[in-house]
Amino acid sequence: MVSSSHEALHRIFQQEPGLFARVARNLGVAFPPPVSASELSTDLTETRPLERRVDTLLRMDTEDGSFVLAVESQSRPSPHKPASWAYYLSHVYAKYRVPPVLLVVCPDRKTAAWAAQPFDIGPRQWPSLTLRPLVLGPDDLPVIDSPDEAARDIPLTILSAALHRCEPEADAILNALAKALKGLSADDENTAGTFIELMEQGLGTTQAADLWRHLMAVDLSFFQSQTAQQLRAEGEARGEARGEARGQAKAVLVLLGHRGVEVSEEDRQRIIGCDDPDVLGLWLTRALTATSTAELFASAGETGLVD
Repeated sequence: MVSSSHEALHRIFQQEPGLFARVARNLGVAFPPPVSASELSTDLTETRPLERRVDTLLRMDTEDGSFVLAVESQSRPSPHKPASWAYYLSHVYAKYRVPPVLLVVCPDRKTAAWAAQPFDIGPRQWPSLTLRPLVLGPDDLPVIDSPDEAARDIPLTILSAALHRCEPEADAILNALAKALKGLSADDENTAGTFIELMEQGLGTTQAADLWRHLMAVDLSFFQSQTAQQLRAEGEARGEARGEARGQAKAVLVLLGHRGVEVSEEDRQRIIGCDDPDVLGLWLTRALTATSTAELFASAGETGLVD
């Protein structure tokens, strides 16, 4: 099961396809803004029983022509991903006959640096294919801490907050975003609700998520409709569920520590970042006997967790 923060990093491009052209400028690549954009099926499954799904896939039509944008949210380096990405691009090009572009969105610098390298596919003497993704990390977007600036581009502000969620600047971005949302008219309430949900997902289980829930508990009062009340209630329910998940994750870590099992920082973040109670329950059971985190994360427990 992929995390909600994983979803937000690519879903924001579904909500606002034109955001790609704006963030690409931060990467030194000039794409014209789309005249239109339409979602394509993310199912890249072959006829044989092998399922492959890209996170978000959009056909972008511009004045200079069309291209297919594949957006992948990547939370940690993975040696298997370059092969999957190459497959996605090749399959999309073969299926739609439109040039593909891969954007990888990374919420931390280590993963961004890994994803930004060119990946040669083929023998050393003659690589047949070189994968060159565009990579968007924390250093590639500005810190938007002005309410006026946030109001001018709310989707960009959401993405900025999601990528800086573990940094001190996150609080200022969220305060600016809350004020910008408050300035929306009553007619924009449904759009505001979508933005609020995306922002909550994008913050994951960080401390910034607690600040965001507090801001929304206060500042959502300017929306008085039934929709806003439902959003507040759903937010509270999600908060309670997250609290339970955090408790399970802490129990797993305490048990492993008590038994002397070494836990790397990467594994610790993986456990804390999991919000699936079934997976956490399985890990808690395994922690009673596991002698390493490799046993804890054995394949039966990892089926839905690869991102």
